[in-house]
Amino acid sequence: MVRQKDHSDEKLVHYRNRILINRRILEDQQTGKLDGRVAIVTGSSKGIGAGIAKHLALAGAFVVVNYRSSKEDADRVVSDIASKGGKAIAVQADVTKEEDIQRLFITAKRTYGKLDILVNNAGVYEFRSIENVTIEHYHKHFNLNVLGLILCCREALKYFGTDTNGTIINIASVVSASPAPQLSVYSATKAAVDAVTVALARELGSRKIRVNSIRPGTTITEGTRAAGLIGSTFEAQIISKTPLGRLALPDDIARVAVFLASDDSAWVSGESLRVSGGSVD
Repeated sequence: MVRQKDHSDEKLVHYRNRILINRRILEDQQTGKLDGRVAIVTGSSKGIGAGIAKHLALAGAFVVVNYRSSKEDADRVVSDIASKGGKAIAVQADVTKEEDIQRLFITAKRTYGKLDILVNNAGVYEFRSIENVTIEHYHKHFNLNVLGLILCCREALKYFGTDTNGTIINIASVVSASPAPQLSVYSATKAAVDAVTVALARELGSRKIRVNSIRPGTTITEGTRAAGLIGSTFEAQIISKTPLGRLALPDDIARVAVFLASDDSAWVSGESLRVSGGSVD
């Protein structure tokens, strides 16, 4: 009974936060922090990526919603953006494949004329004990979470203009600094994301390109629901360790992405921002 009460209280907090989020969305839309800028968000048909795409559009950016297989979901994100006065297109591309990446960026340039913002959100995670880790499991994670990210960063350099400084935002995870049991391979990929972020920030700074990463805590998405994490004892444990008393919503992560994409963070580069409601484990 106690766990059910905690779960219900958490849901009430979510509803209250949605009201606050809607108010802040309207404020972001009015400020136009990203007016005229063009963003590619990989893996943005669902979850955190979809939230980021929507918030970038609300802040004034033209957004390329990338998806690998979920065309219906990507089209839904584009429609949602359009319903609020934003501009977006959906582009299919598997970011583990060089030819797909090239086509993604070419399409963005042909449609909007330039590129200002790259958000590397596409990723995969699977719980697996070390006894059950396979070569296929390893390469599935590293090919998408790390190699795909690096290839997208490399491609973006061909398209960043000189009128506005390019910005790269990599989506890491809290497990990059606090690795979790049964997520050894995933944790390693996200630690690599943070390392790549710092390396590229130092390498590209002279070209006025900023590179930062976001470390989201456990977030309520289609993926975490499908994995059975929402409503489980695992969720209750995470909430008990989170000072703000709930799990993240995609909007919580998206607002940080808007900050990193905007001139508000013009002096921020090479940073990994933990967005986890105050949790440190």
